[in-house]
Amino acid sequence: QVQLVESGGGLVQPGGSLRLSCATSGFTLDRYAIDWFRQAPGKEREGVSCISSSADTTYYADSVKGRFIISRDNAKNTVYLQMDSLKPEDTAVYYCSLDPGSQCVLTPLYWGQGTQVTVSS
Repeated sequence: QVQLVESGGGLVQPGGSLRLSCATSGFTLDRYAIDWFRQAPGKEREGVSCISSSADTTYYADSVKGRFIISRDNAKNTVYLQMDSLKPEDTAVYYCSLDPGSQCVLTPLYWGQGTQVTVSS
């Protein structure tokens, strides 16, 4: 049974940092690309970042480029999203998701339940 469980969300002030984790199980992580999406209230879900199975390719949305870093530890079955210089517009529910293959295509087969990130003073 494929499972993706996000953690690390919370309330942070503008300019602050958070590190999201996505713990995976039920499949062989080192064979798949993993995405991070987010959805803000009243907005469509958007792809934020992706990392290929071997971590040789990463993708970032323009809105987070230079502030977010995606990484993975296949031995720990976990993918991370380091978020720095957070802005109020980063407020959203963040989801990790499983792409259908080793490369980033941002068309997930499975989703986690999401973790709330709120950036506010």
